[in-house]
Amino acid sequence: MLTAGDLAGLVPTRGDRFLLGIAGPPGAGKSTLAQRLCHELNRLGRSAVVAPMDGYHLRNDVLRARGALARKGESDTFDADAFVADLRLLRETPVGEPVPWPLFDRAVDEPTEGGVVVRDERVVVVEGNYLLLTDAPGWAPVRGLLDECWYLDAPRQVLTERLLDRHTAGGRTPDEARVKVMDSDLRNADLIAATRSRADRVLIATGRGYALD
Repeated sequence: MLTAGDLAGLVPTRGDRFLLGIAGPPGAGKSTLAQRLCHELNRLGRSAVVAPMDGYHLRNDVLRARGALARKGESDTFDADAFVADLRLLRETPVGEPVPWPLFDRAVDEPTEGGVVVRDERVVVVEGNYLLLTDAPGWAPVRGLLDECWYLDAPRQVLTERLLDRHTAGGRTPDEARVKVMDSDLRNADLIAATRSRADRVLIATGRGYALD
């Protein structure tokens, strides 16, 4: 069983900026792992920051106009082109110069521009569902812009329970949450599972830590 501290030791040390992706299905714990990794890397003096994919959600008014609001979270409900452009900026901008990065505010269910600014950090942990996706419009360049990409998985029942909790906490009724999970989230999870073989490492979240698959 590995801790986040153990996993931090697997992140290579480089003179320039290192982009580490964490992909996986919704509810696997990608955000938690990314935060824990950065905490451990910073504790070791390695200067790390999380850059989540979620800030590239299209705004709700755009999704509503496209009739896609109920499918929010699927690959075509993100601005993949902007995500790729900002990953390129992270690659090309010298350490010490600012790169604004949007975040997603779950309280209002909308992205916020420039929620974090990457400047001096030499490790950027990019986490999101679709980092290894190659057969949907806009996503194919992502993998080539990451130095490594790990895949975090969890048992399907765990994913289901976490997603139900997430949606009810966000204001959906239990019935609405179940429809969202069954009709959208788990379908996305199946799509994302097909990208697992493209990862450099596969981790299983166990509840007590992480196991290498």
